[in-house]
Amino acid sequence: MEAWLKFRAPGVNLEIGLSIGQLIFTALNKVEWALAFIVSVALFVRIGQIPSVLILILFFPLVLLIGQTFYLLPELKQQAKHKIEGKLSQKSSIHIYYIIFELIKVITLASAGYMLFKL
Repeated sequence: MEAWLKFRAPGVNLEIGLSIGQLIFTALNKVEWALAFIVSVALFVRIGQIPSVLILILFFPLVLLIGQTFYLLPELKQQAKHKIEGKLSQKSSIHIYYIIFELIKVITLASAGYMLFKL
């Protein structure tokens, strides 16, 4: 939600909005990695008590996070840099992929949370 809301604030032009977005997405990515580490350690500690299907479900968002961190975010940063510099950029569906990855992560993490409560 932050991504499109910031552009509606008075005085926020494209360059400022993109700069803010870069900072926020970088910070959020670091938080996601910290949480992924915590969940991984918790799973490792309880490895014999957690159903393998749940471990597999939790592995999927990690794979998506890796893809976001090492492919999608660098591409989005490059696009933002080009727009800030006033360069023309090609049409890209990177934003759509990022949103799809986020939706899949939310669904799989919610499913895993539900499964944990049922244990």
